[in-house]
Amino acid sequence: MQAVILCGGLGTRLREETEFKPKPMVTIGPHPILWHIMKHYGYHGIKDFVLCLGYKGNDIRDYFLNYHIRRNDMAVELSNGSIEALASDSNSELAVDWRVVLADTGDETQTGQRIRRVLKYVRGDTFLATYGDGVADVDIDAVVAHHRQQGKLATVTAVHPSSRFGEMQVKSGLVSSFIEKPQVSEGWVNGGFFVFEKRAFDHLDPFDDSIQLERDVLERLAKQGQLAVYNHEGFWQCMDTYREMQLLNEMWAQGNARWKRW
Repeated sequence: MQAVILCGGLGTRLREETEFKPKPMVTIGPHPILWHIMKHYGYHGIKDFVLCLGYKGNDIRDYFLNYHIRRNDMAVELSNGSIEALASDSNSELAVDWRVVLADTGDETQTGQRIRRVLKYVRGDTFLATYGDGVADVDIDAVVAHHRQQGKLATVTAVHPSSRFGEMQVKSGLVSSFIEKPQVSEGWVNGGFFVFEKRAFDHLDPFDDSIQLERDVLERLAKQGQLAVYNHEGFWQCMDTYREMQLLNEMWAQGNARWKRW
């Protein structure tokens, strides 16, 4: 099965970083968040990816086109441009056997149309999809199994978002515990990590760049009774703001990257 990843947005709420690079290339530790997302899929056996490029898409192209070169010592013959790999980086974490389609879906195209445009690269009727700016410890195998069991056109992973405020437990007028910005225990939001049947996109106008995944695809599927939900109780964190980027980097630096399974 293939995973389609949305990589084309402007990332305006993280302008400190996205002024210079697309949001999926903003780093957690030494690696782009996109790499972390793909490593998570790879852990579940998904090694075939279709990336929907848009804003500053060439930065993502360059990253993957030079992935092998960056992790090896190289010799370059300037007379003819030939390149010889001399030694491989011993970092097994960077060793991957992915196939990556880099598809330009337009600078200002909305998410629903981006996915529709890359369906020509998706083999088979069923595929995975997610956003290029969030990490989680979602069990991809369980999501796929749930999708097949429900027999709907799409499945969305529901998650508990992080609270904007510290959570307090109060007893007898005293605070007995305080947790800074925890994940809330009530309420569900769209956490991405979808499973789709291609037919879910049949109704879309191929010339309408304004088609959004949430408004024009998911809402329609929900009204038709064709949108199943997989409830994920574990870790999930998006990277919409500079503070969220700092949070994820702190977790990585402290060896507490709760999304890391590889």
